[in-house]
Amino acid sequence: MTAEPLPAWAFPPPGGFTADDLDRIPDLPPHTELIDGSLVFVSPQKSFHSLAMYLLEKGLRASVPETLRVRREMTITLDSGNRPEPDISVVRAEATTADAHETGYKAVDTVLAVEVVSPESQLRDRKRKPQLYAEAGIQHFWLIEKDAGSRPVVHVYELDSVTGCYVPSGIHHDRLKLTVPFDIDIDLTEIDRL
Repeated sequence: MTAEPLPAWAFPPPGGFTADDLDRIPDLPPHTELIDGSLVFVSPQKSFHSLAMYLLEKGLRASVPETLRVRREMTITLDSGNRPEPDISVVRAEATTADAHETGYKAVDTVLAVEVVSPESQLRDRKRKPQLYAEAGIQHFWLIEKDAGSRPVVHVYELDSVTGCYVPSGIHHDRLKLTVPFDIDIDLTEIDRL
């Protein structure tokens, strides 16, 4: 058995890939991200990851004001070398279009980035992505972890304008009730019924 030759895009150009490359490279696997100039491919989702995303997306859509839109698995261009794909994001309504070919949004239009931690993406989700989102000025970040059972734990962070870093503003176990970035009330135990 011989191995198939690697596609040309498997070899990064000098200096790494750019955010624009994600739209130009043919046949990239779905949900490919760009982190620090390198292509990152996602593993198949686990059940918890999928259910947590659904629960949060549903809850956010029920409470988001008219000036904002909820998006799932759309890239955010942070700079020329970083275009991650948050599991869920909330973006300004005026940044969205009816274009079926739209592939992502700009950091300046992003109000909230949400990452659901998977075993294979722990380091990126807990360390690198929050650093990148904060550096890009995204005001709100949530990190979703699985508790000892099967429920989500939501770690809520806000950007400190003095330090330019995220500071924790709460850890939510059974209910996510917030007033920023808008009024939100999500029953996290609903995951048991999905």
